[in-house]
Order: sequence, then C-alpha cells, then structure tokens
Amino acid sequence: MKKKFSLAGLILILILAFTGCGKSETSEYDEETLQYYSQYFVSFFNSQTEEQIESYKNSTDTLLDMYLIQNGVPIEGENFISMLDAWQAGLNECGAFVQCGEFEMTTDQDGATLTADAHFEDRDGTIVFEYSENMYLESVTVSGHYTTGEILQKAGLNTILGMGTVFIVLIFLCFIIWLFNFIPVLEKKFRKKETEEPVLQTAAQPDFAAAGTAAPAGNTDDQELAAVIAAAIAAAEGTSTDDFIVRSIKRRKTNKWK
Repeated sequence: MKKKFSLAGLILILILAFTGCGKSETSEYDEETLQYYSQYFVSFFNSQTEEQIESYKNSTDTLLDMYLIQNGVPIEGENFISMLDAWQAGLNECGAFVQCGEFEMTTDQDGATLTADAHFEDRDGTIVFEYSENMYLESVTVSGHYTTGEILQKAGLNTILGMGTVFIVLIFLCFIIWLFNFIPVLEKKFRKKETEEPVLQTAAQPDFAAAGTAAPAGNTDDQELAAVIAAAIAAAEGTSTDDFIVRSIKRRKTNKWK
C-alpha cells in the first residue's frame, strides 16, 4: 500500500516538474522604447495621405521592406498595409484624430500590448498596439466608445434588420408556393389546345362520305368500263361504237366467258 502511495506521489512530482518546464518566462520589454514607438506610430499613421497609402499598396514587398527599414519603422512589410487599413477604418468610425493619452503596457508570453485613450472629432476611442517578442508592431486596433443607448440602438437595429430579412424571405416563399396553384390550370389549358388542333385539321379536309353525292372516282371507273365493253362489242361485230350505246352493265349469274 505504501509503495502505491509512493508511486503516485512520484508521478505527481514529475507532472508538476514537466508543467513548470513547459512554461516560458515572460520576456522583458523596454517600456520607454515601446511608449516612444506607439507615439511615433500614431503620428505616422495619422500623417499618411490617400495618395501615399495607394503608393504603398502598389509597391512590391521588397521596396516596402526597404522603406520601413530606412525610416526605422519596426513593422514587417506584410503587416504594414493591413495596419494602415485598420487605422483608416478607425478614423471612419470615430472621426479625425485629435490627441492621444499615455499608453499603458501589459505583457504576456506572446508579446506586449500598449493601450491608450484617444480623442477624435466624432467620439472618444481606444488605440491598441500589439508588439511581438522582438518589439515589432504586429497589429493596430482603433475602437470607438459608445454609450449604453447607442449600443442598445445598434442592437435593436440589427435585430430588426435580421428579423425583417427572415420575414421577407418567408413571405416570398409563401408567394412562390401560392403560384403553384396555377400550374394545374395552365397545364389543363395546354392539353386542351393540343387535343383541339388535330380536329380542326381534319375538319378542313373535304368529306365525300358526308356529302349527298357520290365521290367522282366511282363514276369515272364505270365510264371507263363501259367504254372498254363498247369497244369489245364493236370489234366482235365489225361495227363502230357510234351504232349503239351502252346504258347499263349487269353481271349475269351464269358466266360463259372463260
């Protein structure tokens, strides 16, 4: 039993030892230098014009890195454009920059964060700079301060907009489903037209059976037969077909002609 408790205690000590080894000590940062960098970045970002921002965006990564190194700006080129966009977005939200207070620094294992209250034309806000372990600026955030009434108003507008969109979509779906009622009616009309078209075509053709007179084809056959018989009789008697007229032709029951 004692061996089991001893083994459990040893395992616990090893776990605590590995946990302690896994934690890295927080790096030491020069707060005065980071304060200077933060004030410099505020003035630098605020001084950039739209033409300069467009020239930065059109530059290659190599030229942009060289420009930042020459001006002593501790920013990597791939993050520089996104930081300018973040600063411009903050100005669009809070208005033109007026002044900035003193930055307060907090550190952790990932880097250092400097935060300061700032005054803008439209509303007050907060500026946050995040630095890496090698004291390079990684991100910039400018957020405005909103009153409780403004927050509730914005939340209410978002709720109305979301619910309104849902109801509009539902109404549209109900309208589409209601239109399905007309599909059988339209289908029935198309089928009726298809069945009426052949009847109209046959009605346009002459119907000799419905007429009161016989078809002319029968009379034509009888006349030809009479002419043939008359020619045969005239040939047998040695006379002309003008001396007699064949008025009717009747078949006899006893036929001696072979």
